Amino acid sequence: MALNYIWTGFFLISFIAALAQWLLLGDADVFKRIMDGTFESARLGVMDVALPLAGVMTLWLGIMNIGEKAGVIGFFAKVIGPFFARIFPGVPRDHPANGHMVMNFSANLLGLDNAATPFGLKAMESLQTLNPKKEEASDAQIMFLVLHTSGLTLIPLAIMAQRAVLGAKDPSDIFIPCLIATYVATLVGLLAVAVCQRINLLQPVVISWLGGISALMIGLVWYMSQYMSRAEIELFSRVSSNLLLLTIVVGFMAAAMRKKINVYDAFIEGAKGGIQTSLTVIPYLVGMLVAIGVLRNSGVLSYIVAGFNWVFTQAGLNTDFTSALPAALMRPLSGSGSRAIMIDVIKTYGVDSFVGRLACIFQGSADTTFYIVALYFGSVGIRKTRYAITVGLIADLAGVIAAIFVAYLFFH
Repeated sequence: MALNYIWTGFFLISFIAALAQWLLLGDADVFKRIMDGTFESARLGVMDVALPLAGVMTLWLGIMNIGEKAGVIGFFAKVIGPFFARIFPGVPRDHPANGHMVMNFSANLLGLDNAATPFGLKAMESLQTLNPKKEEASDAQIMFLVLHTSGLTLIPLAIMAQRAVLGAKDPSDIFIPCLIATYVATLVGLLAVAVCQRINLLQPVVISWLGGISALMIGLVWYMSQYMSRAEIELFSRVSSNLLLLTIVVGFMAAAMRKKINVYDAFIEGAKGGIQTSLTVIPYLVGMLVAIGVLRNSGVLSYIVAGFNWVFTQAGLNTDFTSALPAALMRPLSGSGSRAIMIDVIKTYGVDSFVGRLACIFQGSADTTFYIVALYFGSVGIRKTRYAITVGLIADLAGVIAAIFVAYLFFH
């Protein structure tokens, strides 16, 4: 039901905004921009997202099946079981979904988008086997989705690379601010879902896991910021992430061979689901991407930014950050759209300007909530999202606020 209102609302708001631009500003081309955008978004959903996803899904679902048959996924599930049992109380400790979620979170942490998506879709499929209401998101699925959309990434390598291309003096200077912002978003998302589901997080196991993860991240950030150069950080990220992926593939195969499992047959068995999953999500992706495209091309985001600027000006607050807000507003809607806005802001204000850096931190503070909801829930046929989008947007908002604060702290 939530997706129904959101999807319809995007079109209605965009139509009203387009009419206003035509009648008040004489912009007759706004309707053409919107219609051209709908066709482009539909093409993007099929040609640039769903079809490439089919190949990636085919590969990684096959590899995941090898890991499951070899017992590696089950091993991960047992290790993380005590912690997940507290935040996913509806998922048995030894259920494969635990292992799939661990793989997804690990890939996200290292910024491995191509691997994170298949792991995430497999985790959602596993959680769906425990879901008594197949068209309605379960508590566990909502918790998983919100933690995923918060976009916790250790090293924002793509953003740093983009800053380097655009001539930044120190492309990695947004590394720590991005990490702080995305960690705040993840923590707020976890707390918000826990409140909705009445999960008690004040348990020794939960506190020890969260404390341990926080200490590990703080220690790693401190070490990198004190003892590693930008080039060394980029090298570490590139080598460690790809080494981890290769280790996973080889480790799964070695474990399967040890158990005398036919590795190739296991791969083919799992890979068969890749094409079907991609075909299943096409209608959901096209529908959401078209609605987002209509919203973007109608100029609604520009009006929202202007409104924020007026409010903060009237309140006597510093408004330097409002020029970067389009990147924050687009981030939950479209990854490619927010990236394009980030680049546009950088080119307009300068790669090392306060606004340019803040746009980069916005890009690294969260993930594309609406896209992920359409992709992940659509892959298992869930139509009733309950409070997943609301809580996901709360986490996004926390990331945006944190991004503004750390940008002022580090760069203003």
